[in-house]
Amino acid sequence: MNVAIIKYNAGNVQSVIYALQRLGIDPVYTDDEATLRQADKVIFPGVGEARSTMNYLRKTGLDKIIPTLTQPVLGTCVGMQLMCRYSEENDTECLGIFDVEVKRFPAANGLKVPQTGWNEIYDLRSPLCNGLAEHAYVYYNHGYYAPLCEHTVAKTDYGLEYSAMLRKGNFHAAQFHAEISSNVGARILENFLALVPIQNSEFIILN
Repeated sequence: MNVAIIKYNAGNVQSVIYALQRLGIDPVYTDDEATLRQADKVIFPGVGEARSTMNYLRKTGLDKIIPTLTQPVLGTCVGMQLMCRYSEENDTECLGIFDVEVKRFPAANGLKVPQTGWNEIYDLRSPLCNGLAEHAYVYYNHGYYAPLCEHTVAKTDYGLEYSAMLRKGNFHAAQFHAEISSNVGARILENFLALVPIQNSEFIILN
């Protein structure tokens, strides 16, 4: 299987590469348009700051390429937030794949911001969660969140309920770091890799 990881100025990429290699996949790390379009699956991961990463995407033309990809795409952490319409982090216009505004966690109820550590996901409605139990634990590290919206397919509570996962057609996204979420994260990545197209941008998991 040909899996491409989008190359841009964001961290944590090596962890994603290692996670895929543990699943028997040797991904290509690239910002080349032809390579991205020819890939069977595309992953858009990252740790970073919204404005600087969006500036890099615009500089390289990736801001125009990513929303037009037709194969399964998975964004994680900052990758997910950049797939939204707007982020409060430095007043940043993002890719607009998901019509939702990313907001900063309020400093309330004694909760630390950013949220760092393990938390539950529930109300699982993503095909990437096949085989997972409700309230499975995944690993987070983020100070901004996507509110619940029409694209929400999994939730987490950290002082308020927010979108743990989003989905629109062939675009999937997770706020948490699947690549370092132990067996739960590995299952999510396996399910993503097993997606196959059926029709009208719909996909099923081929096990």
